[in-house]
Amino acid sequence: MNTVYVLLRDGFADWEAASALAELRRTFGFPVKTVGLAPEAVSSMGGLRVIPDLALPEFDPVGAAMLILPGGDAWMEGESPEVSGAVRAMAAAGRPVAAICGATLALAWAGLLDDRGHTSNGEDFLVKHVPRYRGRRFYRPARAVSEHGVITANGLAPFAFAAEIFRALAPERSEEIAEYEKLYARGLLD
Repeated sequence: MNTVYVLLRDGFADWEAASALAELRRTFGFPVKTVGLAPEAVSSMGGLRVIPDLALPEFDPVGAAMLILPGGDAWMEGESPEVSGAVRAMAAAGRPVAAICGATLALAWAGLLDDRGHTSNGEDFLVKHVPRYRGRRFYRPARAVSEHGVITANGLAPFAFAAEIFRALAPERSEEIAEYEKLYARGLLD
């Protein structure tokens, strides 16, 4: 139950979850596995080819510590019922789900943004792409939001996204997480 899974669709934004995944393995000791919609290789926006460890039908939410969804243009093509089912199953199992940038649309399609605080690439972005989105009053114009097991971030906030993921999985390491966030919030030039 300590494995973190990352769902990769063709054209995924490779940088959006990269820091979170690296630190989850290196610093926090979580195993990380990739999930694809199918077992075939996917390519990132940057051209990295990844062969998923498992296909989505094999994914077991009960055994997952978290499911992370990086952004990418594929999320704007409409609902993926398989993904909606997986994120709903994660929420029903009490397991956290994290989505950044365009992947927040998957959480909106699944109805997970209708009743809890969240962010995205803008409130209008959610309304435009998910006509049944009902969470306008819960939208926050923030870099990242975590509420009731759902973590969301806008596409310009991969480090704030990572920090919220770490807080959800390792709350006892709050001081380290605050240092991480402080380091990447200011950058090396400050």
